[in-house]
Amino acid sequence: MSPSAMTLEQAARVLAAVGARHATVENIRRDIETGAPVNADGTVNLVHYAAWLAKEMAARGD
Repeated sequence: MSPSAMTLEQAARVLAAVGARHATVENIRRDIETGAPVNADGTVNLVHYAAWLAKEMAARGD
């Protein structure tokens, strides 16, 4: 499993394992629909996704 090319299921599992309370396939899919980065093959780069999440949280003031 490569952190630069994870399926949505793998990403959700890893994020949940490190304490992300809302890490589900459905939430990641929703994030992708609203602009989260995704690789051309539909996999997720976990580092890019985490950076996107941090940027989104900062923009909302969380």
